[in-house]
Amino acid sequence: MAVEARRLRRRPAAGASRAVRGTKFRPGAIVRFTFIAIYLAFLLVPLYWAAVTSIKPQDDLLVDPPVWWPADPTSVHYDTALNSFNGWKGLKNSLIIASSTTVLALLIGTSAAYSMARFRTGGKHLAFWFLSQRLMPPVAVIIPVFLLYSRYSSEWLGFSLIDTRTGLVLLYTVFALPFTIWMMYAYFRQMPPQLEEAALVDGCSRFQALWKVAWPLATPGLISAAAFAFIFSWTEFLFAQVLAKDHAVTLPVALAGIVAGFQGNQYGEASALTMVSLVPALFLGILVQRHLVRGLTLGAVQG
Repeated sequence: MAVEARRLRRRPAAGASRAVRGTKFRPGAIVRFTFIAIYLAFLLVPLYWAAVTSIKPQDDLLVDPPVWWPADPTSVHYDTALNSFNGWKGLKNSLIIASSTTVLALLIGTSAAYSMARFRTGGKHLAFWFLSQRLMPPVAVIIPVFLLYSRYSSEWLGFSLIDTRTGLVLLYTVFALPFTIWMMYAYFRQMPPQLEEAALVDGCSRFQALWKVAWPLATPGLISAAAFAFIFSWTEFLFAQVLAKDHAVTLPVALAGIVAGFQGNQYGEASALTMVSLVPALFLGILVQRHLVRGLTLGAVQG
């Protein structure tokens, strides 16, 4: 019995020693984590520096050695950027334009995707054809769009679309639709049609079946498509820079105005507006990250 007890006591130690011996030095893992650390440093250090610069007093902006954290943080740069450099106007316009684009892209995109998934509208490759249009660089169409907005919109519509929120919403919706249609088409394709057929038997119209049955089941896809449409509209710069001058100026254009129109060292104001522009996108990404991963995964597999 004593010998058996000693054997039992030795077994955990032997197992632990085997586990230690089984842990091998893996150069690949170290290289991988090193690259990840370098990538995070390149990503996070500029964000940290912009955040710190936005709250530094004016005297700490260009000192040597640099101040990594101010002794007396200030919010004067935020006040100046928002009130003197079109910050509030850009923030308001960006929120209106991005929200309107998101709603229109979801309404039009889900309707088109549902039609293609349930009625085979346009064939099975039409959804991918829509997605391929998103690969077209915006710079390739900026001149035709400018001519269309500045010259022909006045003749056809009676008013110019230049420097209007309506013009930017229409344009952003066109660019947000391909991804929305492609993702929602993948979702509707993987849904069993028997659920909607049961709703039709119970007296629902086709639109009610879409609204009450298909949309709730496709919530991860809707959230993913909405997030991409909003972030695209929120961060878009080229069209807003060319088509919006004063009334419809967006936050990226207002930020570019500070950077391009330096009068002295306005680094604090530029950093403050940078942080303001990052907040909605970061908040939205954190809020919907779980649905975003599910939506992209299912869209990639089923599409």
